[in-house]
Amino acid sequence: MMSRRPVILFLAAICLAVAGSPPAGAQAQTQDKSITLFAAASMKNALDDINAAFLKATGTKVTVSYAASSALAKQLEQGAPADIFASADLEWMDYSAGKKTIKDGTRVNLLGNKLVLIAPKDSKIDNVTIAQGFDLAKLVGDGRIATGEVNSVPVGKYAKSALEKLGLWPSVEKRFAMADNVRAALALVARGEAVLGIVYETDAKVEKNVKIVGAFPADSHPPIVYPVAATANAKPEAAAYLAFLRSGIAKAVFEQYGFTFLVRPTS
Repeated sequence: MMSRRPVILFLAAICLAVAGSPPAGAQAQTQDKSITLFAAASMKNALDDINAAFLKATGTKVTVSYAASSALAKQLEQGAPADIFASADLEWMDYSAGKKTIKDGTRVNLLGNKLVLIAPKDSKIDNVTIAQGFDLAKLVGDGRIATGEVNSVPVGKYAKSALEKLGLWPSVEKRFAMADNVRAALALVARGEAVLGIVYETDAKVEKNVKIVGAFPADSHPPIVYPVAATANAKPEAAAYLAFLRSGIAKAVFEQYGFTFLVRPTS
């Protein structure tokens, strides 16, 4: 399980060095600044730490709605107020671009991730090799495999793509328990309600009640990419937040949680 204390102490030290302690007057002027972030559920732990650092450095509070990228993109389309959208796949960001709910010029592919197979921590299943012909149906038996909804939620889409590429989908298609987002799928495995789960590596690392039992080959599914962008009606503070997400401070946090940082740090 990822320990939050080293991350928080690290952020506090960096933020003091970067921002210093603003005078009381400056604090009064900035305390009411805020932006709203719509972010993929799998980013929660890392973004919570990064947002605390951003508040410390700039005085701008980030209010976050975590959910499946599909749900967030639909909410933006329906007019939900947000300043930043962070998706767990390219397709839902493309969807938002098509609906003109984001500013295309602000879009950047920020992070990468890995797809893994998990089991409850006390499961007898351990260290399986996932490859063409792997007998996943035998492994799951009469149980269930938890992941996101395979036609909309990014982690579910990646999972289905991988299983189709490996020739496993027909044998396990009816064994799935599909959740609204990756954290909900993670919880099903953590509670022992699913024998196995397919989630991102970063999710598995922050849940003490599950263990990683196998990793899907990177070429078995489309690359897992997290794009971020300002929304069409974003506040001016959104630009500073996007820059902060590309900073060395954010890079250190994302990498500590297991994400791959895909851009050159801006500072």
